[in-house]
Amino acid sequence: MASEKDPLAEIQELTERLNYLNFQYYQNSISDVSDFEFDKMLERLQALEEQYPELRQPNSPTLRVGGTITKNFKTVQHKYPMLSLGNTYSEEDLREFDNRIRKAIGGEVEYVCEQKFDGVAISLTYENGCFVQGATRGDGTRGDDITANVRTIRDVPLQVHGKDFPATFEVRGEVFLPLAVFEQLNQEREEEGEQLLANPRNAASGTLKQQDSSIVASRRLGCFSYGFYSTPNPFETHAQSLEAIKQWGFKVSDTWRLCGNIDEVLAYIHEWEKRRFELPIATDGVVVKVNSFALQDELGFTAKSPRWAIAYKYPAESATTKLQGIQYQVGRTGAVTPVALLQPVLLAGTVVKRASVHNANEIKRLDLRLGDTVLVEKGGEIIPKITSVNFEKRPADSEPILYPTHCPACGTELVRAEGEANYYCPNEKGCAPQIQAKLEHFISRKAMNIEGLGPETIEQLYRLGLVKDVADLYDLTFEQLLTLERMGEKSANNILAGLEKSKEAPYERVLFGLGIRYVGSTVARKLAEQFTDIEALQGALYEELVAVNEIGTRIAQSIRDYFSNPEHLELIQRLKAAGLKLKSEVTAPVVESDKLGGKTFVISGVFQTMSREELQRLIVLHGGKVVSSISGKLNFLVAGDKMGPAKLEKANKLGIAILSEDEFLQMIQ
Repeated sequence: MASEKDPLAEIQELTERLNYLNFQYYQNSISDVSDFEFDKMLERLQALEEQYPELRQPNSPTLRVGGTITKNFKTVQHKYPMLSLGNTYSEEDLREFDNRIRKAIGGEVEYVCEQKFDGVAISLTYENGCFVQGATRGDGTRGDDITANVRTIRDVPLQVHGKDFPATFEVRGEVFLPLAVFEQLNQEREEEGEQLLANPRNAASGTLKQQDSSIVASRRLGCFSYGFYSTPNPFETHAQSLEAIKQWGFKVSDTWRLCGNIDEVLAYIHEWEKRRFELPIATDGVVVKVNSFALQDELGFTAKSPRWAIAYKYPAESATTKLQGIQYQVGRTGAVTPVALLQPVLLAGTVVKRASVHNANEIKRLDLRLGDTVLVEKGGEIIPKITSVNFEKRPADSEPILYPTHCPACGTELVRAEGEANYYCPNEKGCAPQIQAKLEHFISRKAMNIEGLGPETIEQLYRLGLVKDVADLYDLTFEQLLTLERMGEKSANNILAGLEKSKEAPYERVLFGLGIRYVGSTVARKLAEQFTDIEALQGALYEELVAVNEIGTRIAQSIRDYFSNPEHLELIQRLKAAGLKLKSEVTAPVVESDKLGGKTFVISGVFQTMSREELQRLIVLHGGKVVSSISGKLNFLVAGDKMGPAKLEKANKLGIAILSEDEFLQMIQ
């Protein structure tokens, strides 16, 4: 390795080495070094880049973790239009498509068949083998520049491998959310009482447009590459280009196939009609493309789509079955969620016995009754859902389903906040499912990550009265653990060691582990950055909370409610006494001046030279305070482009001083 006296050489060497190791791991499933060695190299590179930020390479693997804030995505022009494909559900249409192609070219033709993954199309541009731009489809001619977010996707190489690539080229791909990640996200949202994501495609699309690229990184998006564009094109066929970009480091699905004629295309379609449910991501059809690039050029385009490609869409799978019952589950936040119990039925390759009904409103909307014959589909071909009722087959003696008024677990009367769809059990200290779910959340990987503890052990600890809240975990003794079923001395010591190690978890993970409603891992990190210890967060005003980026009114009120409960404050004191970190290790910014001392500011609109977060930081650095709403007590409104007219009108009515970006900067110069 290069000498530390030559930081540029060392940064370049580490960047190249880590990118190669990532390529080996993610594309070839080969681990050339241990996780420990990889992490040490990455830590060294991060340290060097922090010390010499001007030397960071554009393809640095540290960019994978995100952290860039993009308030507005700039529009970029596509060099090669991103047109939509014509769709068909008919095999006759496919044969007609083939007839048109053969008639136009005067002979037989090869096709490439690919799975039509249900994701978001993106354009990836490379210069000298280095990734320089990622863009959405947009209207086909212009899209949004989402480069910072695309850098976090590990299936997208930041540096191409090999040497036989053009100086400038473009690769098209489909960004997707793996089914396992989608289901985990929905499970977390359901526990938080939030609206479930409709399907993986919408979730992937929303993720790509996140302003904070670290959120994108946490979602673990994938990307299958399926198209190559360059002038001139070094390949004769589409199949050759797929083989090449795979060698260069792009993730190409192994499900594509070269077909010699339309009969082979139809055989591929029939084969994958059922096999597609074995894949880890959602698909909804097959894309058929003419293999020869020369023939593609000859066939050309219509105004909306290429003449040399078509998408065959599989019909949506549904099944009819009977609703046998409704089961009510109590989650960590006390939300009571109804689950439909169905007569088992085969749907999309799996036997479906249960379906989510979400809430009381959905039961009422569908007019569900026990014994009903219902139509079940899979939302995004993943989550079973009841879409309709066959009223002609309804039993004559059926009665409407009455939503329970009391908790099915502890009998406490349920509550329903105004404007919310879910009913909640307020008995958080005595409702067993809530308590156990809170404990399981606290020990989970994204929170305290306590090794040795799992749901079965938590259930035993609670049932025996050894643990009733998360602070009780740190009072456990070796002798108490030995009283558990199938618990030996080694396992007991492992749990105690895991509890001790968890005390090293950073403040933001402890905050997430507390299980405050609506405070997920990302929100917890934002709060820890703004309020650097638990006392500061505990004393934060509602206005201060909603002023934090991505903290809305509902989250702010939930935080205020949590810290207004004396039992929660006692719990936090016990965790602090146990040695958990309830203070951020990130140094708070040092106030540079008191030029804005005692002054309050509202920031609204889009600014030319800096983001709203940077403006907020400057206000704090110079002694000012940022609030979210305009009132008679406000001193200044810092107004950018496209600010809401209501805020401007209210500020003028109250006589609030309105500052432009330049006027604000003059105040602190």
